[in-house]
Amino acid sequence: MTDSGKDGRSWVRVWDPLVRLFHWSLVVSFAVAWLSSHASDNLHMLAGYAAGGLIFLRVVWGVIGTPYARFSSFVRSPGTVIDYLGAILRGSEARYVGHNPAGGAMILALLAGMLATAATGWLLTTDAFWGDERMQHLHHWSADAVLLLVGVHLAGVALASFRHRENLVAAMIVGRKRL
Repeated sequence: MTDSGKDGRSWVRVWDPLVRLFHWSLVVSFAVAWLSSHASDNLHMLAGYAAGGLIFLRVVWGVIGTPYARFSSFVRSPGTVIDYLGAILRGSEARYVGHNPAGGAMILALLAGMLATAATGWLLTTDAFWGDERMQHLHHWSADAVLLLVGVHLAGVALASFRHRENLVAAMIVGRKRL
């Protein structure tokens, strides 16, 4: 759905309320889990379970959701992602209304990393892996990897916002972008 803003430009609704709620809820659950990892086991576990549930919901919505929410709208081949990253380095990358190929790849990486972190955290509560040092290391490593991915994601959002002269953070809050 498109509409015209006060500036006379056309805007399109891109990210539906569920995608936006998922995004910011995952931000909060990861931050709470990260910050409570050495302070509160109950809060840490609750945040981890929330993240796991959110990931499940997003995967379902990525199949049946609104057009821009579907994986089919933003998951591209590795070659397309590499070509897009090359275009970024040359300063000639195309602007996308939805997620660009690098952003789509980042979504998959973040979902996989968060799922690995939540799953290894849950496994640590089971009889098979209770106190298992290797599983603890894997859990910590995957959480650290997600934190690194978040940093790269934020850098990509900042770069795309600057290069295309649009505030992607605001777009993820209100759900619409310039057409």
